[in-house]
Amino acid sequence: MDLSSYYFCHSQISLKMNCWAPALVSKVPLNTQRNQTASLALREMKSDLLSQHIGGFGTKLSSGGSSLGGSRVIIQLNLQRRSSRVSACWLPSSEVASTAFTVGTAAVLPFYTIMVVAPKAELTRKAMKSSIPYIVLGLLYAYLLYLSWTPDTIQLMFASKYWLPELPGIAKMFSNEVTLASAWIHLLAIDLFAARQVYQDGLQNDIETRHSVSLCLLFCPVGILTHFITKALTSSHEERQRRTH
Repeated sequence: MDLSSYYFCHSQISLKMNCWAPALVSKVPLNTQRNQTASLALREMKSDLLSQHIGGFGTKLSSGGSSLGGSRVIIQLNLQRRSSRVSACWLPSSEVASTAFTVGTAAVLPFYTIMVVAPKAELTRKAMKSSIPYIVLGLLYAYLLYLSWTPDTIQLMFASKYWLPELPGIAKMFSNEVTLASAWIHLLAIDLFAARQVYQDGLQNDIETRHSVSLCLLFCPVGILTHFITKALTSSHEERQRRTH
């Protein structure tokens, strides 16, 4: 190859390189820009997914957070959700109140039955001297009282400035089913105790107590009142008989 041909080829190669160089230079920023755009879109997608996952728990996470911080938040939220589920299992519910109501009512019915059906039987005398039903009812009441107790219980019971109960506060307190069930167990224990006192007083003074004991089951003050009336009428009748004879 002579010198003129060499210069000609060299000039052609230089010309082609000069033509390709701008294209190559323009392609590099374009690819870089595309990579940056894809990376930014991927980062935004991750941020949206993370915010949606945490948004279910009422928490918002900024898109600039690190993956380590995000995982830490998710772990804490999962632990809180598990702990809330565990604690919810021990909270009082309507099922607990309903069960206590049924068990307490069924526990006292046999004692009323024997006092009405066989008041002078030996089994009735021994059963009514026992303290077991009052112990059982007392434990059940204490358990329900523990479940229904809240920091506002004292304030609701003694809402007056004179530390006296008020009807609106008591009504609000008994809107809870567990509290209402504890009040029912409380009434069952007091009513049974009053019915036993009426029954034993009737045995000692030979007075009919079946109607009074029956009323003590649901209308305890009325049952006590009828017992006093029956006792007064019986005493006056016996006194008349003595005067007659």
